[in-house]
Amino acid sequence: QVRLVESGGGLVQAGGSLRLSCAASGRTFSNYVRAWFRQAPGKEREFVGAIASSGGSTYYAESVKGRFTSSRDNAKNTAYLQMNSLKPEDTADYYCAAKRGGIATDWNAYDYWGQGTQVTVSS
Repeated sequence: QVRLVESGGGLVQAGGSLRLSCAASGRTFSNYVRAWFRQAPGKEREFVGAIASSGGSTYYAESVKGRFTSSRDNAKNTAYLQMNSLKPEDTADYYCAAKRGGIATDWNAYDYWGQGTQVTVSS
């Protein structure tokens, strides 16, 4: 059974940092794009950032560029999202996802999803 499991969410004050992890099991994801999306209450799911299978290319939403960093450890089949300078508007459920091919910002393009982890940023 293929699974993506996020961890690392929680409550943090504005300006603080969190590191999310997305551990994969059931298959090797070294040839997959690893991405992060988020969904705030009452809002649509939105793209946050992604890293290509090689790890040599990343892409971010404008709202997080310069603050968030995607990385991966293919030996551990795990992807990470380092979130710095967090703002209250970053509050959301964060989901990791995976797909073959190139990075995409449309969540419909992704084949595998985690269950989500909650991030709350207090002001």
